[in-house]
Amino acid sequence: MEVGKLVEVLRATLDPGQREQAEQQLSEVHKIIGFAPVLLQVVMAEQVDMPVRQAGVIYLKNMLTQFWNEKDPEHVTDVIPFNIHEQDRQPIRDNIIEAIIHAPEPVRVQLCVCLSHIIKSDFPGRWPDVVEKMAMYINSDNHATWMGALLSIYQFVKVFEYRRCEDRQPMDDKMIHMLPILYQRLLQLGSDPSEPCNLLQKQILKIFYAYTQNYLPLSVLTKEIFTQWMEAIRVIVEKPIPPEADQVDEEDRAGLACWKLKKWAVHILARVFERYGSPGNVTKEYTEFSEWYLKTFSCGVLNVLLKLLDGYRQKMYVAPRILQQTLNYVNQGISHAFSWKFIKLHMQTMIQDVIFPLMCHSDEDEELWVNDPHEYIRIKYDVFEDFLSPVMAAQTVFHSATAKRKEVLNKAMGFCMSILTNATSTPRQKDGALHMVGAVAEVLLKRKIYKDQAEMMLTNHVFPAFESEHGFLRARACWVIRYFSEMKFRSEQVLHHAIEYVKAALCGDKDLPVRVEAAIALQMLITEQEKAKNHIQPFVKPVILELLNVIRETENDDLTGVMQKLVCTYVDEVIPIAVEMMSHLAQTFAQVIESDSDGSEEKAITALGILNTMETILNVMEDQKEIIIQLEGIVLNVIGIILQTNIIDFYEEVLSLIFSLTSSQVSHHMWEVFGMIYQMFQKDGIDYFTDMMPALHNYITVDTDAFLANPNHLVVMFDMCKKVLNADIGEDAEVHAAKLLEVILLQCPGKLDHVLGSFVELVLHRLTREVLTSELRTMCLQVVIAGMYYNTPLLFDTLTKVQIPNVQGSILNNFLKQWLQDSESFLGLHDRKMSVLGLCALLSMVGQRPQEVTEVAPQILPAALVLFQGLKRAYASKANEEESDSEVEDDDEEEAYDGAVLSSDEDEIDETSQQYLERLEKAVSMTI
Repeated sequence: MEVGKLVEVLRATLDPGQREQAEQQLSEVHKIIGFAPVLLQVVMAEQVDMPVRQAGVIYLKNMLTQFWNEKDPEHVTDVIPFNIHEQDRQPIRDNIIEAIIHAPEPVRVQLCVCLSHIIKSDFPGRWPDVVEKMAMYINSDNHATWMGALLSIYQFVKVFEYRRCEDRQPMDDKMIHMLPILYQRLLQLGSDPSEPCNLLQKQILKIFYAYTQNYLPLSVLTKEIFTQWMEAIRVIVEKPIPPEADQVDEEDRAGLACWKLKKWAVHILARVFERYGSPGNVTKEYTEFSEWYLKTFSCGVLNVLLKLLDGYRQKMYVAPRILQQTLNYVNQGISHAFSWKFIKLHMQTMIQDVIFPLMCHSDEDEELWVNDPHEYIRIKYDVFEDFLSPVMAAQTVFHSATAKRKEVLNKAMGFCMSILTNATSTPRQKDGALHMVGAVAEVLLKRKIYKDQAEMMLTNHVFPAFESEHGFLRARACWVIRYFSEMKFRSEQVLHHAIEYVKAALCGDKDLPVRVEAAIALQMLITEQEKAKNHIQPFVKPVILELLNVIRETENDDLTGVMQKLVCTYVDEVIPIAVEMMSHLAQTFAQVIESDSDGSEEKAITALGILNTMETILNVMEDQKEIIIQLEGIVLNVIGIILQTNIIDFYEEVLSLIFSLTSSQVSHHMWEVFGMIYQMFQKDGIDYFTDMMPALHNYITVDTDAFLANPNHLVVMFDMCKKVLNADIGEDAEVHAAKLLEVILLQCPGKLDHVLGSFVELVLHRLTREVLTSELRTMCLQVVIAGMYYNTPLLFDTLTKVQIPNVQGSILNNFLKQWLQDSESFLGLHDRKMSVLGLCALLSMVGQRPQEVTEVAPQILPAALVLFQGLKRAYASKANEEESDSEVEDDDEEEAYDGAVLSSDEDEIDETSQQYLERLEKAVSMTI
């Protein structure tokens, strides 16, 4: 296709009226040799409109990611899959770096993705000189080529960033020559404070970070070279920020090139110390390096970083990420005596003038609290925000210093108490002091002097904060209660006050963040304080109903955990409101799903929490038959939403709900759900077969009559098992499929004569293909054994008639030999007992015994003895488990399927411990 024609087709893809036809044209021509290089020409053409170039580069990126690599057909007879011809790949390799150098930013971003994919596929094999080409442009005197070349090198390094050490050699072979070039450019650019030069330096540091963040190649970065880089980075950290940066709004300053450059410099320092420079915390290959690093660099780096903190202490702006990384470095240094000697001199000042201000309620916090409390809650409970937050970094440093260095705690607590007892302290300062006290609650409760004063501290400083007019201080009071929830209360009255304050905050506070914090504090009190359960018991209904409202309003996943705790703790109190709770949760789930148009991870986690809470309610209500009937109707709506709209992320949870709803009875509506499960399985759910197993087991065993009443039920079950056993989705799923066939045979005696042959033929066919695990082999054999238990003559008749490809000799003979050979591979109570029963059936065949059985008769008794010995061990092990787990036997019952059904189906056969074993031994001796 000519360039001009291709430009017009790409332009047409931007017009909704012409898009479909244009995309069809592209689909027809994209496989033609020459198309991909012409597409790159269009992308590089400056005279072409930017939207067209963007459409072209996106199409090019999709082509390269899909069709660059050569692919083999799945089957010999299949057509060879399309891939971009080498005739087209070479001109793309020849021009892609130049394209990145000259492209505008929107196009360059997509071209970098293309380059990354090409390097993954072609370096070093088809493109060994790619780095030399990049180096050529960096060595050029033309500054305009540098950024594109640096971005290309960055893509090269990123390809190897997470690879194993032994797979990084091709990169190291190139970087040993590239690093000196980058270093010289870094020094040269350092003399120019302009924004373009800062951005170039930043890109060089990003390359160095990606190259070293997971592996430090000591053969490339010798001590001399490493020292040069550390010195260059130190200079960047120390370099003053241009005065004009202070004219920019504070919220935009972190985005300035000068601050971005400094951020990457500090990022490298923190990462190197953490990963390679911390003796006792590194792998053995870095032991010597870490000791050298600590003594050579740590104090010098700390000196530079403390100047940054001193600037912050003097109210100068420091970008938040730089503060966070600086504090991370300090935190690492606290662990080492060598660096602690230096940090110790500054620790108290750091606590008072850096850590304390950071831990106080800030202007940004207040703005969110007032204008967007939902966003405030999201940020405060987002672990990813914590990972980047200077506040969390400050809290970590404070905790480390007080826990690891004994001289710190007393001075720090003296400072906090001075704030809390000073009448002139502002509410924000009191918030910071309480924040610091709560952050080291674990440390305080280990020291007698502080443990003895904890109740007085709560009474004098935390309880009054619940009465504050400032919502953030009330929330902080709840937060402190949460962190002191493990303490041993000497005064029940103090515990009672703590519970009352937290309960009142949850049920009556006007500020949403306070109610969220109160809910989590209440959960911790109930978890850690036995007496708290009784205090809350009369108020369970209003507490739960309010919590439901907060969950709906905030969609906060932490709160679903609180709800699950309350449901499990107050089962009797939940019964009268279970239907109301379930209805509320179902509506909230629908709300979350409806509002999650962009598929956000946060909303998905919240939805999962809601589904888990619904399952918890079903489990605790399992003995309340009338309530379960009402709950079922509500939960069915949620099941319908997930299965009918194919929300694959929730398949595991919805299958757990179905299991819960079919554990004691299977209603007409749940049989309709069975059909929906089959539809899901056929469409995109085969990978979730193991998750389906508990529910499928229930459909067979809980309502066997209904299962057999509709012949289609058996057809569906068999079809699913057949597809799993014939698909390549892993032997674990295949074991479950075979187990399901066994369950059906054992559960439906005398009703399956017409399908016994199909069951046996399916598992025997599977045994003719490669089997990697003994679990699958024995499970397939066990289906045949179950057929013998079902109807021995019919099973033997089936084995004489069935035709299995690639099997030499009698099918029955092959089966018997494999079974007896694998007698030691049958594990667990159920599997061993099934084998013993099968052997008993063989021995009882007097007069009608097939020749194949007679031939293996001498092996039967030894196999039976092996199984008996295994059963004795299993019963002894089970007796020990029951003795040690007697205190949690109710919990074991809740795991009925996992503990009994999935692995051994114990519910299908009478299990009466040692007496059962003795009866089997007696039966064998009589038949012999």
